[in-house]
Order: sequence, then C-alpha cells, then structure tokens
Amino acid sequence: MSGLASMAAPGLAAAGAGQARVLAAADPTLASFYHQPWWLVIIKVLFVFIFLMLMTLFAIWAERRIIGRMQQRPGPNRAGPFGLLQSLLDGVKLPLKEDIVPTNVDKLLFWLAPAIAVIPAFVSFAIIPFGPEVSIFGVQTPLQLADLPVAVLLVLAMSSMAVYGIVLAGWASESPYPLLGGLRSSAQVISYEIAMGLSFVAVFLYSGSLSTTQIVAKQSGSGTSFHLFGAVLHWPSWYAVLLFPSFVIYLITMVGETNRLPFDLPEGEGELVGGFHTEYSSLKFALFYLGEYVNMTTVAGLATTLFLGGWRAPWPISVWPDANTGWYPLIWFLVKVLILLFCFVWLRGTLPRIRYDQLMRFGWKVLIPVSLVWILVIATIRVWRTHGGSPAVYTVAGLIVVALITLLFMGDAAAQRRNQAAEEAAAQAGQLPRTDGPGADDDGPGFPVPPMDLPHYHGIGVDVSPAEVTPGESAESRATTKEVTGA
Repeated sequence: MSGLASMAAPGLAAAGAGQARVLAAADPTLASFYHQPWWLVIIKVLFVFIFLMLMTLFAIWAERRIIGRMQQRPGPNRAGPFGLLQSLLDGVKLPLKEDIVPTNVDKLLFWLAPAIAVIPAFVSFAIIPFGPEVSIFGVQTPLQLADLPVAVLLVLAMSSMAVYGIVLAGWASESPYPLLGGLRSSAQVISYEIAMGLSFVAVFLYSGSLSTTQIVAKQSGSGTSFHLFGAVLHWPSWYAVLLFPSFVIYLITMVGETNRLPFDLPEGEGELVGGFHTEYSSLKFALFYLGEYVNMTTVAGLATTLFLGGWRAPWPISVWPDANTGWYPLIWFLVKVLILLFCFVWLRGTLPRIRYDQLMRFGWKVLIPVSLVWILVIATIRVWRTHGGSPAVYTVAGLIVVALITLLFMGDAAAQRRNQAAEEAAAQAGQLPRTDGPGADDDGPGFPVPPMDLPHYHGIGVDVSPAEVTPGESAESRATTKEVTGA
C-alpha cells in the first residue's frame, strides 16, 4: 500500500499544481504584471489602441442606425454592407477637408486642445481588465495592459485632465460661444466628478482595494451561500446589485462626464451654435469627436469592471466550468460594454436636452447628497459586519434614511416648481415685471446672454454709406444693425 501511495503521490501533486495554475490564471494579481517582456507590452498597447478605434467606428455606425430605427428612417446604408464603412469613410474625409484657423486665436492652445481632450481617454483604458491570464506566444500574462494599487484613481485623474481640452478650446478660440461652452464644461465636470468619485467609495469599501484586478476578483461569486428548497445558492456578488444606488449614480455621472445627451450642454447647438468646438474643423474637429466616443467606451468598460463583474460570465453562463478561463471572458466583457453603449444611444434618441440650471441643481442638490448618505450607510454596514453582527437592521435603517432624503429632495423640487408657476402666473397678470424677452425690466434678474462687447457689435469696422442712414438714425446704430442682423 505504501508503494501505491508513493506512486500516486506525484500524480496527485501534479494535479494539484495544475489546479493551482488554473486558479492563478482565473485570478490575476498585481504580481502578474511584473517582468513582462517589452514586446508583449507593445502588443497590448497596440491591441488597446486598435480596439478603441474599432469600437469608435462601430459605435458611430450603430448610433446612427439605432436612432434611424427609432425615427423610422434607414440610417447609413450606402457605404459598404449595411453602411458599415460609413464611419471609416467619414474618418478619412475629415482630415482631407480644409483646416480653417481663425486669425485671432491663441494658436498654441488652439492646436493643443484637441490632443489634450483625446489622449486621457486612451490612457484611462490601460487599467481595464479584459480577461484572466492567458498564454500569448508561450508567455502567461493577464488580458490587461497595466494595473496599479490605486488604478481607479488614475481614471479619475485622466477624466479631470480631459476637461482641460474643452476649456482650452473655448478659451483659445477668442469667441463668445466657445468660451461659454468651455465654462459650462468646467462647471459640469466639477459637479459630476464629485458624485462619480463618491459612487466609487462604496466599491472600495466592499472590495478593500482600488486595484481593478482585485475588484473583479471580489465579484467572483464566491460569497455567502444560503439554502433554498434544498439547493445551495449564493448571494449576488456583482456590485451593481449589492451597491445599486452607487451603480445608478455612476450611470448618470458617466453620461454627464462624456457630455452626451441629455447632458451635452457644452456643445448645445440651440443656444451656443456648436459650443466649444465651433471654430474647429478638419482633423482637430475629428479629434474632439474621437475623444468623445473613446471616452464612452472607457466609462462603459469601467462600469463593467466596477459593478458588473468585469470579464466574468453572468449567470447562468457561469455554471459552465470553463466560462471564466481562456479567451472566453473577452466575449462576456465585450457584451457588457456593448449593452452600456446601447444605453448611451437610447438616451440620446429619447431624452431632450435639459436646461443648464437643472443640470447643476441635479448634480449638487441630488447626486452629491445622496452619495454622501449612501456612503455613510455602507460604512456602517461594513463596520458592523466586521465585528460579527448581522447587517439586516442597518440595511433597513439605511434604506429608510435614503428614502426620507429622497422624499425631502422631491418635496423641495415640487416647492420650487410651485413657486415658479406662481411667479409666472403673477407676471402674466401684470403684478410683477417681466424678466425675459422684449419689455423686460433692466433692473430685474434675467437669463444670461453671451457677451456683446466685440467690436463689430458696436459697428466698428463696418462701412455704412450715407445713403443707408435714415433721418433720425446714427451711422453707428445703422452699422450695428447691418452687422448683427444683415439688414
């Protein structure tokens, strides 16, 4: 018997080593990124770049096709099968157009702004995991370019840098409408990035790490089990379920972060002509367009990583033993990202653009207070569970607090709407001075208007012949009318 045991021991040891390798491949760590060959890093960089470019081309085509279906029209269907080459041809056409640069712009900042807007979106995607460890040309490596102990903070830092591109574009254009678009973007990113960062805090508290690799590993489904009619089930492990308020807050803030409808106020065509990129054309305009869609893919990948289990297969696919091994997780990750990108398109095709004051009020008075209260609830639950207590009481208490605060904000919003309706009714009845439109009281409050202090608004540099001046009208007022209205 001892001989049989000695003969079987090497086989058992080999099997155990093989199982350990499978587990290591399924759960990469920070050590998995050490001592990688330089050629493998270059391959990963090229893969991330090509993936983001292809996703941009596909997202533009899919958006135009989906919105076309929503509006009962075909969308792009001429260039290539089903119009698939339309985005590629547009990308080739834009750099070939004439590059018009206004005379009075700050040329250095005018040229740097598009690059500053697009580069951080590419850098942020470096810490997004695509899958577990795989073999690439005989080398075991994670399907991820890089990881850091504070990887999520890198995304926040890059998103903060991206707004400089929009602000500098508006500043360097020396034009009132791009300037207003840049100012809107700076105010918008401050309010929505605070709420976005607070939505991450709950994930950090639950996972105990800021590394994207560890956050995905904590959502592996190996949580607390329970019995139901004789079957052994597990509590949900995705943070989109466990931390549902944080997930909803992040979904809202990522739309505001990417300046997409209904939060595309920095480029509102109705009031700012084209917003911060009004003066841009050719390749520089294409870079702004590219940065927007790359940023959409980046925030969708981050949402997948932090809240939707990352590259891990959803249930019931996860029942398959090989679902989270090899190259299969790349499919699950891509499907989750595409679903989130469809939500971007869905919002654009269904919701109108909101007013700027509504945007700021929603960010500061709703998202940030709710995020703070939710973090307090999660922190209390985590401390209670650390000391061995049941979180049920604190969970119910936290939900009650969140519900009360939500009702409080809803009541405040309803009160503001009632006050506004009362003021409008009083203004129509002639009891209050009007604050907008013709006949408004100059001393009262009004809606902000673009600056009108440019020289041509005062008739400087506009030639007016004496025959065009009517009796009782000055040449300066006639020149201003001619320049502004075209009369």
